[in-house]
Amino acid sequence: MIERDIVIPMSDGSSDAVLFRPDGNNPLPGVLHLTDIGGIRPSHREMARRLADKGFVVLMPNVFFRAGKPPMLDFAPKMGEERTMKRFGELSAALQPAKMDTDGAAYADFLAAQDSVAKGKMGAVGYCFTGAMAMRTAAARPDKIAAVATFHGGGLYSAAPTSPHQVLPKIKAELFIGHADKDQSMPAEAIQNLEAALKAWGGKYESEVFAAFHGWTVPDSPVYKKDEADRAFDKMAALFARTLR
Repeated sequence: MIERDIVIPMSDGSSDAVLFRPDGNNPLPGVLHLTDIGGIRPSHREMARRLADKGFVVLMPNVFFRAGKPPMLDFAPKMGEERTMKRFGELSAALQPAKMDTDGAAYADFLAAQDSVAKGKMGAVGYCFTGAMAMRTAAARPDKIAAVATFHGGGLYSAAPTSPHQVLPKIKAELFIGHADKDQSMPAEAIQNLEAALKAWGGKYESEVFAAFHGWTVPDSPVYKKDEADRAFDKMAALFARTLR
């Protein structure tokens, strides 16, 4: 496995990133790995490395570069704790929907320009906060992004005009959306509304509710659930293998 720490020039700064690819010289399909709000750290490196091992070039950017460099959290986060919630607010404020659109497009363009990436369709996966960004990236680059997976994505359906479901008409990618059945950021009513929007959209998708808590796919999460995380990974790997070859 080849793993390189790099820097991506952005319109208003620079994003630290990691590029993963299996050993060998043949160009491979590219996939964007968009971290949860905890940012680039060992657990997400492990996840991106595991995906790359399936035969992909995986780019993991610091999507929160406007708020600092990794590690994004220099303490163990605790939901509800003032320090944790303040930092989460700073990170989320640095990545509003309009920035998700332009940043996602920039990351996709950067990945597509790499010599190690095949000149074909690419994928994107988002976790928690960046589930929305994965969808918005597919809408911003419909000619490049052919498959999107999101896991325990928060706020994928809301009444806000910037709700991620509003970009569905621009998306040409096949979608896999993995929810948690115990997730305050995407309660049952929001899941039902999103599934209605997906049906109306008319594209190819799969939406599944996993028996888990928000964050279950990330190994360093206190609610990590290995059996369901492995099943989620297999779903994602199959999606990318089917659509990006």
